[in-house]
Formats: sequence, C-alpha cells, structure tokens
Amino acid sequence: MADLSNKKVAILTDHGFEEVELTSPKKALEDAGAKVSIVSMQKGKVKGWDHDHWSIELDVNADLATASSEDYDALVIPGGVINPDQMRRHKAYINFAQEFLEAGKPVAAICHAPQLLIETGMLVQREMTSFPSIKTDLKNAGAIWEDKEVVVDNGLVTSRSPEDLPAFNKKMIEEIAEGRHRTTNSFMASPAD
Repeated sequence: MADLSNKKVAILTDHGFEEVELTSPKKALEDAGAKVSIVSMQKGKVKGWDHDHWSIELDVNADLATASSEDYDALVIPGGVINPDQMRRHKAYINFAQEFLEAGKPVAAICHAPQLLIETGMLVQREMTSFPSIKTDLKNAGAIWEDKEVVVDNGLVTSRSPEDLPAFNKKMIEEIAEGRHRTTNSFMASPAD
C-alpha cells in the first residue's frame, strides 16, 4: 500500500452520507498514513445514514465557510441519497469540489456523490461510474458512463456502490499517492447557473 503520510485529504459531506461510504475510505486513508478532515457546512457533527435509518454522528473537523482547497491534496465525497442532493444545492460545496478538479488534484466520489460534481460543469468527456440511478444525469452532463466497480480518469475515481469499496479505496489511495494530474480545463463546460 502507498504511503500517504505526507498527504492531507478532505472528506466533503453533509447530513445523510451513507455511513460505510465515509467510514471505509476514511479508515483506508488513515491506515495509509493520510491526515483526514471532515469538511462540512454543518456545525459540530454530521449525521450518517445506514441503509434505511439514521446512524452515527461524526465530528466536523473543518467548517466549509473557512476551509480552503489549497490546504488539501485530495477530496473524497461519500454518497448516499440524501448527502449529495443536499450539497448540490449550495454553491459553497460546489465551489470547493470544483477547485480540486481545476487544480488537477485527485477526487474520489462513490455511489450518488457524482451528483455534486455534475454541478461543476466539469464532467464533459470524463470517464465515470456511479449508482445506476444517476447514470442518465451523468451522461447528460457530458460524462462517459461505464458499469464497472471502479473507473479512474486522470485522478477522478468513481465507484457504483458500497460493494465496490475495496476497489474504490485501492484506486483512491493510488491516485492520491500519484499527486496532481493534468488540469481538466480542456474538458470544461459552462457550469449551470
């Protein structure tokens, strides 16, 4: 496994993240030596979701209002049905994610999490996967959707569901270890207003 002891990773989330889609990547990153911070608009704690009910609460380590993408080497976005839909409604979440894409920093998004990335307008011609129910949304945003456990496109790591977490975590760590990738300006479209 790659050594990420010199890497700082932001996990961007709101209430309603799918529990295992945050806790599993977080543990994998910490086991690889990364310093991981949960970044959110929520104050104090964020509440998870586990299949069909509310679950754990985790401490927010950085307030999105004052967090800077420049302080982190990579971004992880957990899915869940509630979490990405909440985040895509707020420009602060969208801008934070967009800054990582613009800088060529690794971004890992699982399940429904790519819904937030759609709002950046930066998915044109990007190879991706997701939970099947948002396949059409990604295609309409210009992405090239594939039905695979993990898809990597120039530092952008995506997976379909919790069943794909072992492959997702492995590729996420590899991409973070590689560092910055070429910027995606050539793929940019105009973000939605």
